Amino acid sequence: MTFVKAKKHLGQHFLKDENIAHKIVNSLSGEGYTNVLEIGPGMGVLTQFLFQEKKFETSIIDIDRESIDFLKKKFPSFEKKILEGDFLQLDLKMLFSDSFAVIGNFPYNISSQILFKVLENRNQVVETVGMFQKEVAERIAAKTRTKAYGILSVLVQAFFDVDYLFTVNENVFNPPPKVKSAVIRLRRKANFQLGCDEKLFFDVVKTGFNQRRKMLRNGLSKFTFSEENKTHKYFTQRAEELSVAEFSEITNWISASKK
Repeated sequence: MTFVKAKKHLGQHFLKDENIAHKIVNSLSGEGYTNVLEIGPGMGVLTQFLFQEKKFETSIIDIDRESIDFLKKKFPSFEKKILEGDFLQLDLKMLFSDSFAVIGNFPYNISSQILFKVLENRNQVVETVGMFQKEVAERIAAKTRTKAYGILSVLVQAFFDVDYLFTVNENVFNPPPKVKSAVIRLRRKANFQLGCDEKLFFDVVKTGFNQRRKMLRNGLSKFTFSEENKTHKYFTQRAEELSVAEFSEITNWISASKK
């Protein structure tokens, strides 16, 4: 069987270590779903183990026609589960009618976009297990008052519990990336409602971190407040010092102050 050539413009680095692939698939809990969607299967190193798991109904999607053709020959009995397309443009509600999990050795050039797509579809996506650039994985899992803590940390942790599972060396990929990688797992929180205006919450978090070195009094100055509400107990802090709950609290305060 021929092999797929990794394409730089698609950010492809094919995982070749089957032990790691098996470990990634085994990181899926299977709690609250049976449907699984793999993004960017490449040559199917994860796919082979996913298709072997009888408890999962697995579909895979890749934008690379060469990978799709390869996978259809490799897994002929699963041809209907092999989809050609762009995950970022996919209407997930058309693909799945109920909850599902996302898994993949994610292309690093779109890994953050994949995360935001997961966040947009958090009513359906109950779990995500993914390979990320190590630096990005650390940002997603970061705690408050650390340099890594930022927009991704707050927005993901608002709705998901994050587990940093393990670090992966460069030499298990073909071609090897120039950075280390890491696998993380996101499990949707049992109560994943913020208790505030979610659109405003996203805006407040992004705005606060856009000037992360400044106190929030300055960082959030784009929001207009009534005369009696120009100060808040968090205004003397920086964005990296606030937890998800505190960002939710200040979002509610901003919402009330604008009325």
